[in-house]
Amino acid sequence: MVLLRDVMAGIMTTLNEQYAAELELLRVQMPTVPAQIPHIHFAAAQELIFQLHKVDVRGEPDLSPQDERWLGAWAQQEFGSDFLFVTGYPMQKRPFYTHPDPQRPTYSNSFDLLFRGTELVTGGQRLHRYEDYIAALDKAKLPVEPFEAYLEAFKYGMPPEGGFAIGLERLLMQLTGIPNVKLATTFPRDLNRLTP
Repeated sequence: MVLLRDVMAGIMTTLNEQYAAELELLRVQMPTVPAQIPHIHFAAAQELIFQLHKVDVRGEPDLSPQDERWLGAWAQQEFGSDFLFVTGYPMQKRPFYTHPDPQRPTYSNSFDLLFRGTELVTGGQRLHRYEDYIAALDKAKLPVEPFEAYLEAFKYGMPPEGGFAIGLERLLMQLTGIPNVKLATTFPRDLNRLTP
């Protein structure tokens, strides 16, 4: 999460320094990336949504887009931040590839970064031991066979890993204020359009 904060700050600095004219043309209001991005645990986020909006999302395995917008507004109000980390998503949501939190095993060692109330990044600590994957499949009551090709490398040893993935189209959508991510996508796809 510290590395991701620095990456986001680097992206914003580069945009400001090298694309000021384009940002002005598009009337982009650039965010300031705080020295430390505020964070909230998933369970606390659900409780906060219930307390502030009287909508009971407790027990749901994921945040809805409306939940993310509420949390984004809260982060802006409480911390003056366009960014908010939500940590510890339920293992029910991320059961196959993410390590459980050792302190709270029903939650994962994972996070999402919300930007202006929209999920921008997902990251976390990934499983890297073959036997952990087999146990995860067994717990989910899934057969090993469909996953054999993926699991092959893990049989011979993989280093511990973690990381994140930034949604470029979502970043552009939120920066420019575009109302739909399809408008920020070069070749948008949906149920009716699979090829450019």
